[in-house]
Amino acid sequence: MNDEHPIIEDAELGTVVRATTELADGTVLTHDWYAAGTVVSGAPLDLMIEGTTTDEASALLPRVHQTIAALPVLRRLATDAVVAAFSTRTPEQHELDDAATDLTLETLEASADGTVVLHFIDSCGEHFPEGYWPAVHLGADGQITQVTVES
Repeated sequence: MNDEHPIIEDAELGTVVRATTELADGTVLTHDWYAAGTVVSGAPLDLMIEGTTTDEASALLPRVHQTIAALPVLRRLATDAVVAAFSTRTPEQHELDDAATDLTLETLEASADGTVVLHFIDSCGEHFPEGYWPAVHLGADGQITQVTVES
């Protein structure tokens, strides 16, 4: 166990650690979140869990588990929301189906206020310019509240 940055052992997610980044000069930046990775429906999923202490991050784990359990349905709702948000007309079924195939869920970010952000990548590069990705924001009630593009 790292005394400076304790880890969290979760029965479903495994080891959850305080996120750090090492710069080229050897400087280590410590972030205000914990990180983990899991596999959902055969695909890797990165987790970002807000918190500077194990207690803060641990308090969000039930919300993370709940969101992961809902992903089989939630993922399609989210990709449909992305298409609807950036369409100038009612999307056609093939557009929704293409997005469901092409947009890959890469990261689930949980915040202390109960919100969760699902970060997708455009696996084919045809929907979003390079360096940009859609993000679907879920309120504390689990409902989609906003769709954004991030870079």
